Amino acid sequence: MAQAGHARLSEAEVETYRKDGLVVPQWRLPESLLGQMREALDRLIRDNPTVSPDAMYCPHIMEGGCQGLRGREEWLEFARTPEILDMVEQVIGPDFLLWGTTVFGKPANSGKETPWHQDGEYWPIRPLATCSAWIALDESTPENGCLRIIPGSHRTQRVRHHNLASTDVYTLNQKLEDNEFDEAEARDVILEPGQISLHDVYLIHGSMPNRSPKRRAGYVLRFMPTTSHFDREFGAELTRRSGAVDFINRPLWLMRGVDRCGLNDFKVGHSPALALA
Repeated sequence: MAQAGHARLSEAEVETYRKDGLVVPQWRLPESLLGQMREALDRLIRDNPTVSPDAMYCPHIMEGGCQGLRGREEWLEFARTPEILDMVEQVIGPDFLLWGTTVFGKPANSGKETPWHQDGEYWPIRPLATCSAWIALDESTPENGCLRIIPGSHRTQRVRHHNLASTDVYTLNQKLEDNEFDEAEARDVILEPGQISLHDVYLIHGSMPNRSPKRRAGYVLRFMPTTSHFDREFGAELTRRSGAVDFINRPLWLMRGVDRCGLNDFKVGHSPALALA
Protein backbone atom coordinates (compact mmCIF):
# COMPACT_ATOMS: atom_id res chain seq x y z
CA MET A 1 0.00 0.00 0.00
CA ALA A 2 2.82 2.43 0.83
CA GLN A 3 4.48 3.89 -2.25
CA ALA A 4 8.03 2.92 -3.12
CA GLY A 5 10.51 5.71 -3.62
CA HIS A 6 13.00 8.00 -1.96
CA ALA A 7 12.77 11.41 -0.36
CA ARG A 8 15.36 13.48 1.43
CA LEU A 9 15.17 16.72 3.33
CA SER A 10 17.49 19.35 1.91
CA GLU A 11 20.16 20.82 4.17
CA ALA A 12 18.03 23.96 4.42
CA GLU A 13 14.99 21.91 5.50
CA VAL A 14 16.97 20.09 8.18
CA GLU A 15 18.23 23.44 9.44
CA THR A 16 14.65 24.77 9.54
CA TYR A 17 13.63 21.78 11.66
CA ARG A 18 16.50 22.41 14.06
CA LYS A 19 15.82 26.16 14.26
CA ASP A 20 12.01 26.32 14.29
CA GLY A 21 11.09 22.87 15.61
CA LEU A 22 8.97 22.21 12.50
CA VAL A 23 9.52 21.87 8.78
CA VAL A 24 7.19 21.40 5.80
CA PRO A 25 9.19 19.38 3.25
CA GLN A 26 8.87 19.88 -0.48
CA TRP A 27 7.91 16.21 -0.85
CA ARG A 28 4.23 15.33 -0.65
CA LEU A 29 2.11 12.18 -0.84
CA PRO A 30 1.30 10.83 -4.31
CA GLU A 31 -2.34 11.39 -5.24
CA SER A 32 -3.02 7.64 -5.26
CA LEU A 33 -1.78 7.23 -1.68
CA LEU A 34 -3.67 10.31 -0.53
CA GLY A 35 -6.84 8.83 -2.04
CA GLN A 36 -6.28 5.55 -0.20
CA MET A 37 -5.87 7.37 3.10
CA ARG A 38 -9.04 9.40 2.60
CA GLU A 39 -10.99 6.22 1.86
CA ALA A 40 -9.48 4.64 4.98
CA LEU A 41 -10.63 7.64 7.02
CA ASP A 42 -14.19 7.21 5.76
CA ARG A 43 -14.06 3.55 6.86
CA LEU A 44 -12.57 4.44 10.23
CA ILE A 45 -15.32 6.94 11.00
CA ARG A 46 -17.98 4.51 9.78
CA ASP A 47 -16.56 1.66 11.91
CA ASN A 48 -16.44 3.84 15.06
CA PRO A 49 -19.69 5.82 15.31
CA THR A 50 -19.31 6.33 19.08
CA VAL A 51 -15.77 7.80 18.91
CA SER A 52 -15.39 11.52 18.27
CA PRO A 53 -13.62 12.10 14.94
CA ASP A 54 -11.84 15.10 16.50
CA ALA A 55 -9.16 12.78 17.90
CA MET A 56 -9.07 9.04 17.12
CA TYR A 57 -6.09 7.40 18.82
CA CYS A 58 -4.05 4.58 17.30
CA PRO A 59 -6.08 3.53 14.26
CA HIS A 60 -3.05 1.42 13.27
CA ILE A 61 -3.88 -0.97 16.15
CA MET A 62 -6.78 -3.36 15.66
CA GLU A 63 -7.98 -2.63 19.21
CA GLY A 64 -6.73 0.86 19.90
CA GLY A 65 -7.02 1.15 23.68
CA CYS A 66 -9.12 3.19 26.07
CA GLN A 67 -11.29 4.72 23.35
CA GLY A 68 -12.35 1.29 22.17
CA LEU A 69 -11.36 2.33 18.65
CA ARG A 70 -11.59 -0.39 16.01
CA GLY A 71 -8.50 0.10 13.87
CA ARG A 72 -7.28 -1.41 10.61
CA GLU A 73 -3.86 -2.65 9.50
CA GLU A 74 -3.89 -0.24 6.54
CA TRP A 75 -3.03 2.62 8.91
CA LEU A 76 0.16 0.78 9.91
CA GLU A 77 1.07 0.40 6.24
CA PHE A 78 0.60 4.14 5.77
CA ALA A 79 3.00 4.71 8.66
CA ARG A 80 5.61 2.65 6.79
CA THR A 81 5.67 4.98 3.77
CA PRO A 82 9.38 4.87 2.81
CA GLU A 83 9.70 8.54 1.92
CA ILE A 84 8.42 9.62 5.32
CA LEU A 85 10.76 7.20 7.09
CA ASP A 86 13.68 8.59 5.08
CA MET A 87 12.97 12.12 6.32
CA VAL A 88 12.34 11.04 9.92
CA GLU A 89 15.70 9.27 9.89
CA GLN A 90 17.40 12.54 8.96
CA VAL A 91 16.14 14.32 12.08
CA ILE A 92 16.17 11.59 14.77
CA GLY A 93 18.77 9.13 13.48
CA PRO A 94 18.84 5.68 11.86
CA ASP A 95 17.35 3.71 14.79
CA PHE A 96 13.72 4.51 15.55
CA LEU A 97 10.34 2.99 16.30
CA LEU A 98 6.68 3.84 15.80
CA TRP A 99 4.88 4.10 19.13
CA GLY A 100 1.64 5.87 18.23
CA THR A 101 -0.64 7.42 15.62
CA THR A 102 -3.66 9.71 15.73
CA VAL A 103 -6.31 10.76 13.25
CA PHE A 104 -7.45 14.33 13.83
CA GLY A 105 -10.68 14.50 11.86
CA LYS A 106 -11.71 18.03 12.93
CA PRO A 107 -15.26 18.12 11.49
CA ALA A 108 -16.72 21.06 9.61
CA ASN A 109 -18.57 23.60 11.77
CA SER A 110 -17.91 21.78 15.05
CA GLY A 111 -14.25 20.70 15.22
CA LYS A 112 -12.79 21.28 18.68
CA GLU A 113 -9.90 23.52 19.64
CA THR A 114 -6.57 21.96 20.63
CA PRO A 115 -5.09 24.12 23.41
CA TRP A 116 -1.52 25.35 23.40
CA HIS A 117 0.64 22.49 24.68
CA GLN A 118 3.81 20.48 24.28
CA ASP A 119 3.50 16.83 23.34
CA GLY A 120 6.07 15.83 25.94
CA GLU A 121 3.60 16.67 28.73
CA TYR A 122 1.55 13.59 27.78
CA TRP A 123 4.08 10.91 26.81
CA PRO A 124 6.03 8.22 28.76
CA ILE A 125 9.25 8.53 26.80
CA ARG A 126 12.57 8.88 28.63
CA PRO A 127 14.55 10.83 27.68
CA LEU A 128 11.94 12.77 25.73
CA ALA A 129 12.64 12.57 21.99
CA THR A 130 10.03 12.23 19.28
CA CYS A 131 9.43 13.38 15.73
CA SER A 132 5.76 13.71 14.75
CA ALA A 133 4.86 13.51 11.06
CA TRP A 134 1.56 15.37 10.43
CA ILE A 135 -0.05 14.33 7.11
CA ALA A 136 -2.73 16.63 5.70
CA LEU A 137 -5.65 14.62 4.29
CA ASP A 138 -7.59 17.83 3.66
CA GLU A 139 -6.59 21.42 3.09
CA SER A 140 -5.45 22.85 6.43
CA THR A 141 -5.92 26.63 6.81
CA PRO A 142 -6.60 29.21 9.53
CA GLU A 143 -10.29 29.07 8.57
CA ASN A 144 -10.69 25.37 9.40
CA GLY A 145 -8.33 25.25 12.37
CA CYS A 146 -4.85 24.48 11.05
CA LEU A 147 -1.89 23.74 13.29
CA ARG A 148 -0.36 26.80 14.97
CA ILE A 149 3.14 26.85 16.43
CA ILE A 150 5.51 29.03 18.43
CA PRO A 151 8.66 28.73 16.28
CA GLY A 152 11.82 27.95 18.21
CA SER A 153 9.98 27.13 21.44
CA HIS A 154 11.54 23.64 21.44
CA ARG A 155 15.07 24.92 21.90
CA THR A 156 15.00 25.02 25.71
CA GLN A 157 14.39 21.23 25.65
CA ARG A 158 12.13 21.43 28.69
CA VAL A 159 8.45 20.70 29.32
CA ARG A 160 6.82 23.88 30.57
CA HIS A 161 3.98 24.22 33.08
CA HIS A 162 0.54 22.94 32.03
CA ASN A 163 -2.82 23.10 33.84
CA LEU A 164 -5.86 20.84 33.67
CA ALA A 165 -8.41 22.01 31.11
CA SER A 166 -12.00 21.13 30.18
CA THR A 167 -12.15 18.18 27.80
CA ASP A 168 -15.62 19.31 26.67
CA VAL A 169 -14.05 22.37 25.05
CA TYR A 170 -10.67 20.96 23.98
CA THR A 171 -9.28 17.82 22.38
CA LEU A 172 -6.74 17.57 25.23
CA ASN A 173 -7.13 17.72 29.00
CA GLN A 174 -4.14 19.95 29.74
CA LYS A 175 -3.28 23.46 28.59
CA LEU A 176 -0.01 25.37 28.70
CA GLU A 177 0.04 28.22 31.22
CA ASP A 178 -0.33 31.62 29.55
CA ASN A 179 2.90 32.98 31.01
CA GLU A 180 4.94 30.19 29.43
CA PHE A 181 4.81 31.60 25.89
CA ASP A 182 3.92 34.66 23.80
CA GLU A 183 0.98 34.00 21.49
CA ALA A 184 1.99 37.04 19.43
CA GLU A 185 4.82 34.87 18.07
CA ALA A 186 2.41 32.22 16.75
CA ARG A 187 2.59 31.08 13.14
CA ASP A 188 -0.01 29.15 11.14
CA VAL A 189 1.10 25.92 9.42
CA ILE A 190 -0.90 25.98 6.19
CA LEU A 191 -0.90 22.70 4.27
CA GLU A 192 -2.40 21.48 1.03
CA PRO A 193 -3.81 17.94 0.86
CA GLY A 194 -0.90 15.50 0.71
CA GLN A 195 1.64 17.81 2.30
CA ILE A 196 3.26 16.87 5.59
CA SER A 197 4.99 18.63 8.45
CA LEU A 198 7.56 17.23 10.87
CA HIS A 199 7.76 18.63 14.40
CA ASP A 200 9.76 18.21 17.59
CA VAL A 201 8.38 16.87 20.89
CA TYR A 202 9.11 20.12 22.77
CA LEU A 203 7.50 22.46 20.22
CA ILE A 204 4.62 24.57 21.59
CA HIS A 205 1.62 24.16 19.32
CA GLY A 206 -2.18 24.02 19.17
CA SER A 207 -5.08 24.80 16.84
CA MET A 208 -8.26 26.83 16.78
CA PRO A 209 -11.74 25.26 16.51
CA ASN A 210 -13.20 24.60 13.09
CA ARG A 211 -16.14 26.91 12.45
CA SER A 212 -15.84 26.64 8.67
CA PRO A 213 -17.88 24.39 6.34
CA LYS A 214 -14.70 22.44 5.46
CA ARG A 215 -13.37 19.42 7.41
CA ARG A 216 -9.68 19.50 8.46
CA ALA A 217 -8.46 15.93 8.72
CA GLY A 218 -4.89 14.81 9.32
CA TYR A 219 -3.02 11.63 10.21
CA VAL A 220 -0.14 11.96 12.66
CA LEU A 221 2.67 9.43 13.09
CA ARG A 222 4.73 9.34 16.30
CA PHE A 223 8.33 8.15 15.94
CA MET A 224 10.98 8.02 18.68
CA PRO A 225 14.69 7.18 18.52
CA THR A 226 15.53 3.89 20.19
CA THR A 227 18.13 5.63 22.30
CA SER A 228 15.03 6.53 24.36
CA HIS A 229 12.82 4.21 26.40
CA PHE A 230 9.04 3.86 26.12
CA ASP A 231 8.51 3.61 29.89
CA ARG A 232 5.39 1.53 30.52
CA GLU A 233 5.56 1.96 34.30
CA PHE A 234 5.31 5.73 33.92
CA GLY A 235 2.83 5.11 31.11
CA ALA A 236 0.49 3.39 33.58
CA GLU A 237 0.31 6.62 35.59
CA LEU A 238 -0.37 8.69 32.47
CA THR A 239 -3.05 6.21 31.37
CA ARG A 240 -4.85 6.62 34.71
CA ARG A 241 -4.67 10.41 34.38
CA SER A 242 -6.06 10.66 30.86
CA GLY A 243 -8.51 7.76 30.58
CA ALA A 244 -8.33 8.25 26.81
CA VAL A 245 -5.16 6.41 25.83
CA ASP A 246 -3.45 3.16 26.80
CA PHE A 247 0.31 3.37 27.33
CA ILE A 248 0.41 0.14 29.35
CA ASN A 249 -0.37 -2.30 26.53
CA ARG A 250 0.74 -0.09 23.64
CA PRO A 251 2.53 -2.15 20.97
CA LEU A 252 5.73 -0.77 19.48
CA TRP A 253 7.04 -1.31 15.96
CA LEU A 254 10.74 -1.08 15.16
CA MET A 255 10.77 0.81 11.87
CA ARG A 256 14.51 1.05 11.22
CA GLY A 257 17.75 -0.04 12.85
CA VAL A 258 17.99 -1.61 16.30
CA ASP A 259 16.87 -0.89 19.87
CA ARG A 260 19.85 1.15 21.02
CA CYS A 261 18.85 1.52 24.69
CA GLY A 262 17.83 -2.15 25.00
CA LEU A 263 14.84 -1.24 27.18
CA ASN A 264 11.98 -1.10 24.69
CA ASP A 265 9.53 -4.01 24.92
CA PHE A 266 8.40 -5.19 21.49
CA LYS A 267 6.38 -8.12 22.84
CA VAL A 268 3.56 -6.27 24.63
CA GLY A 269 0.44 -5.93 22.51
CA HIS A 270 1.49 -8.25 19.68
CA SER A 271 3.92 -10.98 18.69
CA PRO A 272 7.63 -10.19 18.41
CA ALA A 273 7.54 -11.22 14.75
CA LEU A 274 5.00 -8.51 13.99
CA ALA A 275 6.75 -5.96 16.16
CA LEU A 276 10.04 -6.33 14.34
CA ALA A 277 8.61 -6.76 10.84
